Amino acid sequence: MTPTPPPPSKNVRSGMSGFSIVWVGQLISLLGTSMTNFALTIWAFQETGRATDLALIGFFFLAPLLFFSPVAGAIVDRSNRKMMMMLSDLASGLVTIALMLLYYNEMMQIWHLYIGAAIMGTFQTFQWPAYSAAISTMLPKDQFARANAMIGLAESGSGILAPVLAGAVLSLTSLGTIFALDIFSFVFAIGALLLVNIPQPKQTTTGKESQGSLLSESVFGFRYIWRRPSLLGLQLVFFSANFFNALGFALLAPVVLSRTNSNELIFGSVQSTAAVGGVVGGLVMTTWGGPKRLVYGVIFGWAVVGLFQSVFGAGQALPVWMVAGFAMAFVGPIINGSNQAIWQAKVEPDVQGRVFSIRRLIAWVSSPLALLIAGPLADNLMEPAMQSEGVLAQTFGGLVGNTAGSGMSLIMFFTGIMILLVAIIAYTVPVVRHAEDLLPDHVQVTDEGEGVTAVGEASEATAV
Repeated sequence: MTPTPPPPSKNVRSGMSGFSIVWVGQLISLLGTSMTNFALTIWAFQETGRATDLALIGFFFLAPLLFFSPVAGAIVDRSNRKMMMMLSDLASGLVTIALMLLYYNEMMQIWHLYIGAAIMGTFQTFQWPAYSAAISTMLPKDQFARANAMIGLAESGSGILAPVLAGAVLSLTSLGTIFALDIFSFVFAIGALLLVNIPQPKQTTTGKESQGSLLSESVFGFRYIWRRPSLLGLQLVFFSANFFNALGFALLAPVVLSRTNSNELIFGSVQSTAAVGGVVGGLVMTTWGGPKRLVYGVIFGWAVVGLFQSVFGAGQALPVWMVAGFAMAFVGPIINGSNQAIWQAKVEPDVQGRVFSIRRLIAWVSSPLALLIAGPLADNLMEPAMQSEGVLAQTFGGLVGNTAGSGMSLIMFFTGIMILLVAIIAYTVPVVRHAEDLLPDHVQVTDEGEGVTAVGEASEATAV
């Protein structure tokens, strides 16, 4: 008789070793991508000087990402999640190779960046739900918030180093070298994934009931969230706040570059300081694990983002931008880590690909609209209106000035106020404020079929 193979080690599945290897690979990949984005932002603005072109790059990335999300979520749940992450990294690497070849042949134009962003966005539909769902099978529930904080820490950490490294590389060589480093980072990330076993989730009753055609599984996430008002309420908070955040954030680079005559050092300083804020916030969240009531991390975090987005818009000097950027980035890991931990604890792992894809669709669908609006609103309306003879200059000139960038700054100021209002409304809605009490945690199944009790389950939480 052939002996039964031993089950996977509990320590690997419930510890941080395997996840940490994946995390390091994604950190290197993010660093390469951030360097490329920083360099391309400067290249694109120097080529055209228009905020619209920068905003359109973001739009072409987000639009296909959201359009294909429902189908991608169903494919993720049907497939090996590690392979889905590798496919996404591979596609992004191939796009970078194509842009590098265009650059070296002096053929790269703005519209090439649009196409590249669209391809990357399409394949990123697999990356995020697969990565998020992998946490649910690699770690115990009491590590969810910390793992998500580590992901935020990687994003912020890469943001600190990317402007410095990209600036140094550009001063010594060219954009082509940055492309080459980005390609290496994707290879490194894929190699890290090859070293790790990411367990597939055990089938649950919900997962079994959701099975069907690809079309029916693609829309399952809508039904799942719709039947749970607390989850729907949380996503409507992100839907609204992300709209105003994207409307303002799309103008951050043009605001700084316009007010400083395209000073790369100042722009890099703002980005690096914000990234430091994200790292500090990530370290705090990793050590802390988040507030006892995670939903407060979401609501109050958004309130801080709104307040300091307004401060950034009103600011006209580097110190103000640095403080505001630091504060906004600091609460980012707290918002995302808290929200991710709620969803990973409440949604069964074998349907998380589908549910998380729809969750992101709801939260982000407003962002492409904001990106489409931001550029034309700034270039054609608000900038002319805020110049010395403009119709809004006398009213708001004392707040944001009446020089180049003032109209975009005013947009940032008022969108920050709207984010703050969204957070206040969310706190007053009981179905959102008590989400952790109203929704039960799923039972986490180990490889031996045992149920694991979550730390801080909804049944033990105290309502406010």
